[in-house]
Amino acid sequence: MKLTVWTYEGPPHVGAIRVATGMEGLHYVLHAPQGDTYADLLFTMIERRGQRPPVSYTTFQARDLGSDTAELFKIACRDAYQRFQPEAIIVGASCTAELIQDDPGGLAETMGLPIPVIPLELPSYQRKENFGCDETFLQIVRTLAVPCERTPEVSCNILGPTGLGFRHRDDVEELSRLLEELGVAVNVVAPMGSRPSDIARLGEAHFNVLLYPETAEGAARWLERRHGQPFTKTAPIGVGATRDFLAEVTELAGLASVSTDESRLRLPWWSSSVDSTYLTGKRVFIFGDATHAMAAARVARDEMGFEVVGLGCYNREFARPLRRLAEEYGVEALITDDYLEVEKTIEALAPEMILGTQMERHIGKRLGIPCAVISAPVHVQDFPARFSPQVGWEGANVLFDTWVHPLVMGLEEHLLHMFREDPEFHDAAGPSHHAGHGPVKLRLVGEDEPVAPTPVNDGAVVWLADAEKELRKVPFFVRGKARRNTEKFAAEQGLGEISVDTLYEAKAHYAR
Repeated sequence: MKLTVWTYEGPPHVGAIRVATGMEGLHYVLHAPQGDTYADLLFTMIERRGQRPPVSYTTFQARDLGSDTAELFKIACRDAYQRFQPEAIIVGASCTAELIQDDPGGLAETMGLPIPVIPLELPSYQRKENFGCDETFLQIVRTLAVPCERTPEVSCNILGPTGLGFRHRDDVEELSRLLEELGVAVNVVAPMGSRPSDIARLGEAHFNVLLYPETAEGAARWLERRHGQPFTKTAPIGVGATRDFLAEVTELAGLASVSTDESRLRLPWWSSSVDSTYLTGKRVFIFGDATHAMAAARVARDEMGFEVVGLGCYNREFARPLRRLAEEYGVEALITDDYLEVEKTIEALAPEMILGTQMERHIGKRLGIPCAVISAPVHVQDFPARFSPQVGWEGANVLFDTWVHPLVMGLEEHLLHMFREDPEFHDAAGPSHHAGHGPVKLRLVGEDEPVAPTPVNDGAVVWLADAEKELRKVPFFVRGKARRNTEKFAAEQGLGEISVDTLYEAKAHYAR
């Protein structure tokens, strides 16, 4: 097994916990050793939920391995039913407990509990978190959904939102509003916000809205086969995709035309304004889960006027559609769950902006490239208390703010550095609008640290302090390229040191 500091996805049982946490009246009994109970922290600390996940652990220890760990599981299962009185129970094993092969599903079935018990087979060493979500929800739907008569009015189910999902709560609210404007009723939202009894009546809807394929495509396809419910194929992220989605819903619902209120949109007027020209053509690298990455590529190119120079995802189950899209955009798809490979690619491409996950945010910080988070995995700041969806008209406004602000603030930071030696604006100058006050010391990020020569190319070439200082005046979005060109020029000239003169000679050389 590959050990790493960061990981894009957890093991599949974490995906199962996300489904259980999103639902009500469902309990998850997890056969797990002491130490595999860390998932509580994900929901109480990162998602900031008011209650802990509905999960009971067997929490066996090393000394228990010599006795009957299967009996420990039965006790945990019985206690969970008596204490929480759920409508249904799902049972499974963590990655460590899977090795002892106790078969939680078979054990639970022999107990004769008076509620549905749904066994989960989640291969921890072959699959990951999103698979765990998708497979868990599929098994719940297969067990609980029953044939139903359709509702008198046109209705749909919204499938996919889970606990610990990136903006799932707000996406459901915005999407429900859009569907209501079309005259389409929402029958059930699942897994998030539903109960096992709600899953039983999924068949009442005329069609399904598949909001996140990573977490619910298996269930959507099963409902299409068994209950004759078609499902949407477009994720409504961005203005163009939302319009396409609404047209798709209109067709599935048999409505005459699309009629929704676009007055809340702020992106289109900006895209046609003079201000937008400052950011037109910015080179962006996009990485995340496939749904958000592919949607972001369309928004970046067609709605923001950016140039997509890299596109990738970490969930290999969606490699084929992402590769097709990357080919359409004229870039090479990056399919990997190794953040070091992602960092290496970003460094080589030297984009002016990154659209990625929490991991790419850290990578961008290290490389001095602005980053906007568009996909899980995310951290606490990406679970805002305010309404902040990614889908629909308001979602397009959020994308506009989230993507444009890092570029604008990055430009401001560059201007502050550019003019810090100016007689009027340097640090020792007093406030220009307060006469009689002494100088005020303004400390810029990284300014107090001494500028030491930076060895590069295995010590063959070093940057002198004055040259390093001068390099900082180059705009952040081309600084990496300027550094590499200068180092290449110095190596070709056989120079062991890079001075200010070398920096400008390299600039003149590559400007020819």
